[in-house]
This record gives sequence, structure tokens and C-alpha cells, in this order.
Amino acid sequence: MREHQLADTLIALIRQHTNKKSLFMIRIGILGCGRIGNVHASSVVQTPGAKLVSVADAVPEAAAACAERFNVEVRTIDQIIDATDIDAVVIATSSPTHFDFIHRIASAKKAIFCEKPIDMSSDRVRACIAAVEAANVPFMTAFNQRFDPHFATLQRRLAAGEIGSLETVSITSRDPAPPPVAYLKGSGGIFRDMMIHDFDLARFLLNEEPLTVYAVGSALIDPAIREAGDVDTAVVVLTTASGKICQITNSRRATYGYDQRLEVHGSKGMLRVSNVHEAQVECATSNGFTMPVAKPFFLERFGPAYLAEMQHFVQCVEKGSIPNPTATDGLHAQLIADAAAISLESGEPVKIKYA
Repeated sequence: MREHQLADTLIALIRQHTNKKSLFMIRIGILGCGRIGNVHASSVVQTPGAKLVSVADAVPEAAAACAERFNVEVRTIDQIIDATDIDAVVIATSSPTHFDFIHRIASAKKAIFCEKPIDMSSDRVRACIAAVEAANVPFMTAFNQRFDPHFATLQRRLAAGEIGSLETVSITSRDPAPPPVAYLKGSGGIFRDMMIHDFDLARFLLNEEPLTVYAVGSALIDPAIREAGDVDTAVVVLTTASGKICQITNSRRATYGYDQRLEVHGSKGMLRVSNVHEAQVECATSNGFTMPVAKPFFLERFGPAYLAEMQHFVQCVEKGSIPNPTATDGLHAQLIADAAAISLESGEPVKIKYA
């Protein structure tokens, strides 16, 4: 509780400083005050040049709690979308609501920061892209892992040619425990819900679209996940036109914390990101080497990434440049996820249909 209060005090001081520093602020409203909505609210108030104006949620208690924490107004969703004192809207609501909100916010000529997925249907994602392009408003898909300081550094060094020509990418992502089965039933499956982040990261590193996907999976953790029509353990292999290979491993269970590792191998060497631990102090005794467990979950592991992606979004809106990842990036990750689901069902490699 004390750490939470200290964090909120720090956020308040940062907000006061940035409000005094800048005469022109990107004024932001947030739709959705659950866990991820609060994360984005925290990022907004820590971002120079941004001002959190108001929040909204279908659950009044959630909206009130978020508004009190960040000292902003509670408004209805309609009021935020139609407001003249808001320049950009963060969509952090449940996935089925994204389609309608994107269309309405685009029509209101406001910039859009949208949590993944844009929609579960690739055709509806394309319709969202058309609406955004017709309205000519900035749009960013919130694939935060591109902004993780460790992953981003690896990508820059890879792109600079430090390890020569890229040959293989290996991505490991394991959650500490599966979410409730009720959530999984509406999640779209492990490829669209969990591995979609890794599909975007793979594209970011490969710098080339994967053409084929081969997926295998099992329900090894909880039989109820199988009964819900999903798997909790999956491995995917992506192949590009030039022959680059990316292997992705996902699991809904890791007894040692949130397992997030990345390795790229090239003609001249290798780059690797290991887990970020609760403390980076290693102990060596006659019993061997030990380290603390990995960070507990995504909020702790990717906290800096959430802040960096919001700063990027605000800077792009302010400068009139295109934010990345784009809506098309969201679509392509979704199309890979769709193909992976087909491959899992068929047991065969599947060509990814981008057109």
C-alpha cells in the first residue's frame, strides 16, 4: 500500500511539472478503467506534452477509482468521444467494443491509441483501417514490446548489422499462470490473445513478412482449457521468403515468474535478451549459482515499455507524424494468428494470406 501511495505521489509531481513546462498539451481521454486502462493513465500523466483530461468505464466504480487516483473527471464514453477539449482517445475497453469506438472516434477527428486486438475479425480490422484512413487521423496499435528498452536495443543493434545477416529468431513467452477459463472462452485463443504480441515482435525483428506458419499445441495445464476449445502450450515456426526462421514458444504456466526471453542469430554472431529478475544480483556458493525469480507479470516486466509507447504516440500526434505500430501492423499480426489457428487445426503448414 505504501509503495502504491508513493507511486501516485510521484505521478502527481510529474504531472504538475509537465503541465507547467508545456503551453500546448495533447489532451487525452481514456475509455476503459480496468488494469490496462490504469497503466495507460499512469503513462499519460508521466508523458511530457500530454494531459489526461477524463476517463470513462461501463462500471461506474472503476471509472471513479481511476479518476480519483489521477485527479481527473469521470465522463461518459459519448462525452469523451464528442468532447472539444480532447485531442486523442485511448481505447482500453474489452475487445468486442473496439470496432465501434474506432469508427466513432475517427469520425470525431481524434487521434486513436488502441489496445490489441483491433478486432477479432480480419475483415473488420480492414474496415477500421479504411475508416481511419478516410478520417486522416493518427492511429497506433499498442504492441508495447517494441518499446521495451532491452528488446528495442537488440533490434537496433541487429538492424545496424552487428551480427551480420539475420538467420533465426527465437522468442519465449510464458505467463506465470493461466487466466480464468471464462476469459479464455472469449479471448480468441492463445494465438490471437497471447502470441499475437510475439507475432508483432517477430515482424519487427525479421524486417520481412513471414510467408508460412506451422503451429502445434496442447492443453497440458488445465483440462478445462481444452474443453473451452483452446490450448495452453504452443510452439510456432514462421518462415520468410528469404529463408529466415522464427520459432516462438508460449505457455500459460511458468513457476519461476514471467518468462520473457529473446535471441537472434546471424552470420557473425548472436544477440540475446534474458529474463529481467526481481533483483539482478546473482549469488554463488558451494551449492551453485542462484538468482531471484523473474518479474511476476507483464505490468512489472514491461512497465518502461508502456511508458515509452505512450510517449511515442504523444510525440507523433504533436509532430503530425505516423505512429508505429500502425493499424496495418495490427492487421498483419492478426492474419498470422489466424493462419496459426488454421495450422493447429489442420496439422499442416499454412500460407499467410495478407491480401
